[in-house]
Amino acid sequence: MSLLSQWKEILENQTETSVNDFWDEYSSTETRIYEDILRKKNAKISGVISKLAEEYKTSTVLIVGFLDGINSSLIDAVNLDDLDDESEINIMIDFESLYFHMLEAGADYLFELPEWKSILNENKIIEITKAYKRSKIVIKGERIGRNDPCPCGSGKKYKKCCGVNQE
Repeated sequence: MSLLSQWKEILENQTETSVNDFWDEYSSTETRIYEDILRKKNAKISGVISKLAEEYKTSTVLIVGFLDGINSSLIDAVNLDDLDDESEINIMIDFESLYFHMLEAGADYLFELPEWKSILNENKIIEITKAYKRSKIVIKGERIGRNDPCPCGSGKKYKKCCGVNQE
């Protein structure tokens, strides 16, 4: 079974009693990894999965879980399906994208790490936060009136075409 499959199985098989312990362990592992990456200002991570797990004092499955979470913030996404204990990874992190995705995930324990200040200046953090907030604003489109032309392009009035009440 691949490491990604094991990760997904762990996520799916949480019980009320195990879920808190699991997320506490994962969150502390994730925090340790991010603190190290940000402290070193190291956008590049490379190595064998099993060696990275040893370095960060965790399991290979949690390393793949970390990669699953960070994959959308990498310069080139990793194909997680093929990873096993001896797989070599070589990734480059886009820190601005990573910060944005942490905001999106609501991971305040990560985006509030003091190490971010050495990576992104205050203005950049504000800019990314504003972009995140703008991305959540829903803008309603212009309302189509009953007698307006139908937007489907039929040439009929909306009320006689797609606006027909189908109760």
